[in-house]
Amino acid sequence: MTELKTFNKKQLEDFISSGDFSSFDFLPISAHRAKSQIRNLKALDDQTLLVLAFYDGKLAGYVGCFPDNYLIDGKIFNYAWLSTLFVSEEFRGKRIAKTLLNKMFEEYDGNIIATEFTREAEALYNMLGVFEYVYPKAGKRYYFRSDAAGVIPEKKPGTKALAPLFQVADAVANSLISLKNSTVKKPKFKFETLDYIDAESSELMSKFQSKRNADEINVFIKNPWVLEGRKKDDHYLFSSYAEVFKYVWVKIYDDKNTLITCSLLQLRDGSLKIPYLFSEASGLDCFIEFLSYFIVKNKVKILTSYQKELNKKLEESKIFPKIYERDFERRYMFHKLLIQHLPEGFDPQYQDGDGDCMMT
Repeated sequence: MTELKTFNKKQLEDFISSGDFSSFDFLPISAHRAKSQIRNLKALDDQTLLVLAFYDGKLAGYVGCFPDNYLIDGKIFNYAWLSTLFVSEEFRGKRIAKTLLNKMFEEYDGNIIATEFTREAEALYNMLGVFEYVYPKAGKRYYFRSDAAGVIPEKKPGTKALAPLFQVADAVANSLISLKNSTVKKPKFKFETLDYIDAESSELMSKFQSKRNADEINVFIKNPWVLEGRKKDDHYLFSSYAEVFKYVWVKIYDDKNTLITCSLLQLRDGSLKIPYLFSEASGLDCFIEFLSYFIVKNKVKILTSYQKELNKKLEESKIFPKIYERDFERRYMFHKLLIQHLPEGFDPQYQDGDGDCMMT
């Protein structure tokens, strides 16, 4: 028989501080992700953040969510993003995943969104018949370095024996790429990089429409879901550690010393994202020049961007150091009840970091 246990902010804090969360065969949440969830400024005290499923007294699975809200006609509308869903192989076939999801739907009155889902999760969501695909974002993935040794064996396991050859090929290709990129220099215009969003940046951000303000983003910068220095924790299925994981807040000024662009960059093991970008049109060229410098300096392998106006500019740029690009799409699945609860013609206008996308 399946039994469910829910955790709000206070209950989750007690669960983590007691150490009980680590007493199972697998972790239902990492300690640092839990602390970040608890400090989420948009999470209400009584909202459910985590649901555990027990089968015959044994932990069988869990589902986590990430509270958020819209401001619609001056009123706050609360909803949540699905952020984790896991069922132990020992308990597959017992409809536990469906039970967990239905409980989360119940907790939020159907106001649930999913994105960046795995194929397995997407198949389950479609099978439930309660979600619809809405508001897709077209994007680009740009490549800057050769990584045949990492990509080919992963996609074609039978080629693992050829890894040394791929490594040699990568070394040669990347040497040539580095030579080509030696022309990319540090920008001459004034810019700053910070570990957090400051008051000056917050003032510029206030001029743009955004789902998150400086205080909200700073909470997540200071309380990341991924920590540096360790490989994947085998007891926790979702993102928890990376060799390199950092946020960089970028500020760019014009020749009158006026702040015209600020942006949050997220770098994880050679993969770059731009969760947030606030810029006047005139500032995008300077941002691209800085971005090119940052990519070369940090040996970035790939950049995934759904920043529409930036991507248009990148197509025209002659200094951007890409070697290849391909189209990408981020799909959102909204619960049908959520769609009914939102005004007709509603557009969430998400940036790349909205939801839990900036967290991993």
